[in-house]
Amino acid sequence: MLWIIFALGAALSWGLYGPALHRGQVDLGGNPMRALLCVGVAYFLIGVLVPVITLSSQGQLNGFTMKGSIGATVAGALGAAGAVCIIFAFRSGGLPTYVMPLVFAGAPLVNVLYSMWLHPPKTSPNPLLYLGFVLAALGGGLVLYFKPQS
Repeated sequence: MLWIIFALGAALSWGLYGPALHRGQVDLGGNPMRALLCVGVAYFLIGVLVPVITLSSQGQLNGFTMKGSIGATVAGALGAAGAVCIIFAFRSGGLPTYVMPLVFAGAPLVNVLYSMWLHPPKTSPNPLLYLGFVLAALGGGLVLYFKPQS
């Protein structure tokens, strides 16, 4: 059950990501490349230094496979590309109250569809899955439509 705490930590982190990134981008003169550079520095500090130090201290800075390394690097590139898209959405006039609900309502739908394509289910999915897709899209729309005015 420890995974639930980490999943909630990710939801909290990513839920705060959009508003914090928007504020930083505005405070950096609205320049998306300045914001992206700062995001990159944070990714480096957390995503490179922490594992290098941890793996080194455990004597495990080896055992990388080509397939695993490529897969994980592609995943990292997708994460970075998402950050770029969010940054440019803000640069183009989007606000966190609009951009982030679209991202977080859309991402689970993409995730499930891609995962089903990658690992086809052995049996036909429960029809309630498709109701879930509609409800997720509807939920995202309702959040956007009824968001509080700032």
